Amino acid sequence: MGRVMKTLSIREIRRELAHLDELVESEGEVVVTRRGQRIARLLPLRSKRQMPSHAELRASMPRLKKGSEKHLRAGRDER
Repeated sequence: MGRVMKTLSIREIRRELAHLDELVESEGEVVVTRRGQRIARLLPLRSKRQMPSHAELRASMPRLKKGSEKHLRAGRDER
């Protein structure tokens, strides 16, 4: 079941502006309305995935028996 979004009018948003970050963090999605019509959605940013380091990536890959320059040269020579 999805989370129920919080709906606030522009007047309420102005009043809560100092705590908007906390509101979005706690509620998830906040919908802003003007005269009952939806005009905006405030969403929290997705958390950033930590990217693996290049050293970890290289260590996880199997070593080639011959250098990549030889593979490239062979591929070019075949054309």
